[in-house]
Amino acid sequence: MERIIQPNQQVLKIALVGAESTGKTTLAQQLAAHYDTLWVPEFAREYIANLSRPYTLEDIEQIAQQHQLNIKREYQHARKYLFVDTEMIILKVWCQEKFHSIPQSISDHLLHQQYDLYLVLENDLPWVADSVRENPDKRDYLKTLYLAELEKLNALYFTVSGIGKERLQKIIEELDFFECELD
Repeated sequence: MERIIQPNQQVLKIALVGAESTGKTTLAQQLAAHYDTLWVPEFAREYIANLSRPYTLEDIEQIAQQHQLNIKREYQHARKYLFVDTEMIILKVWCQEKFHSIPQSISDHLLHQQYDLYLVLENDLPWVADSVRENPDKRDYLKTLYLAELEKLNALYFTVSGIGKERLQKIIEELDFFECELD
């Protein structure tokens, strides 16, 4: 039987940001389960895994567009929180690093996206190769770029470290504190 989640008008959008293999997907799933809400998977993984050719800058624009649509769709049905596995900061940095160009559409999405909080994942998990990961030696560098983008946006964020249940528990404690601060 499929679980139906009733919408709530007080949904906070929380983005998980971090380099490859830092546990964004796992944490988004765990947090959504803990708070009985929804999460939005990273669309880029699915898109690129299904390509039969090298990806292009135009592909990243398509990824951005679909990811935004997925977020909008899930937000309508989330409760309390919506956890988003990656967002436009990562896509902007990806474009800049891979193609040395940032499409206007990515910049526009970045300026218009609204998140209540960002969780920046530390690089304390081992890098694990898969068919779409390509930057095992650039994780610290990429994290620095993500943090710089968050600072430019004057975004509210905190960094997340630890492994397994310890990491998840730290985030839950921070989110509970964050929610109290909002009240």
